Amino acid sequence: MAEILQRGGAWTFDGETVRIVPGNDRHVPALRKSLGEVAVPLHALAGIAYEPGGRKGGRLRLRLREGADPLWHVANGRLPDASDPYQLAVERDRTGVAEYFAEEVRNALLLEGVPDTPCDRYLLPGPSVPQTALGTDGTATFDGERIQIDWNWMAEKGKSSGGPRHIPLHEVAGVDWTPAVVWDNGNLRFRLKGTHPTLKPEHDPNCLMLWGVRPSKETGGSVLLAAAVVARLPHPLSASAGAGSAGRTEAEGEAGPAAPPASTALPAPSAAGSARPAAGMRPSAAGGADAADHDVLLRRLRELGELRESGVLTEDEFSVAKKAILDRF
Repeated sequence: MAEILQRGGAWTFDGETVRIVPGNDRHVPALRKSLGEVAVPLHALAGIAYEPGGRKGGRLRLRLREGADPLWHVANGRLPDASDPYQLAVERDRTGVAEYFAEEVRNALLLEGVPDTPCDRYLLPGPSVPQTALGTDGTATFDGERIQIDWNWMAEKGKSSGGPRHIPLHEVAGVDWTPAVVWDNGNLRFRLKGTHPTLKPEHDPNCLMLWGVRPSKETGGSVLLAAAVVARLPHPLSASAGAGSAGRTEAEGEAGPAAPPASTALPAPSAAGSARPAAGMRPSAAGGADAADHDVLLRRLRELGELRESGVLTEDEFSVAKKAILDRF
């Protein structure tokens, strides 16, 4: 039995399963606490590494086989490091324990002859249901059989005019999840079977917007709900999904390409982590905002004031978000 305990959580390995339990520390992200304990069978692993981090310690990182986990598939390396259940920050004085833990898992993989090839079925069950995702323009819920989206006052009329959206699971071809990064909005889009018109996320009745003002509140619930839906759809690499792959290609031609499958290599720092652009700046806005950008920023200032008055944003959140907008003028 190998075990390592840290403030972010506890990892144990009994030769067959890596059991991951989130910590109770107040700094542990809500996503990790909501996901709860994760049991990763040995045959779902492609590898493990301990990455030294100098004076601040290091990090244990599991590498899953492609297609083994619906959450890994949906997130595709874009979760913040602290929210990624397959990473564990290791304090400097526990370096030896972390290296021993990694060595035990590697030895077991060799002894069992576990391949690092893609899987044609999910080896982890994905998040439990029901799941709820809070978005900028509404709230999505999934009970295992049906997705429901209830719009709020920030939804475009094209979405809210039809009332709550009800999508049976059997009508869903796939799910695309794009996290919000600083001021770049994200979205949670449900791709339906068949042919449908191309719509921008803010006008698509099958899409929940995720606003960058409060990414920590919208990222966790949305990615867990997306993974819960994906876990109950045909596996993208299974033979039974062959017919569905053609439909997916057709849908991608309309709604834009879906995120590529998770790589079997260790992911680079996520877009929400150290590679994130500076607060208040979009990668494409380094040269300054044009007149159209100013109109957008002014509109967001008004939206911020409305969110504060309605109690959605606290005074501190409002001040930080307002400063980020003003810095872009």
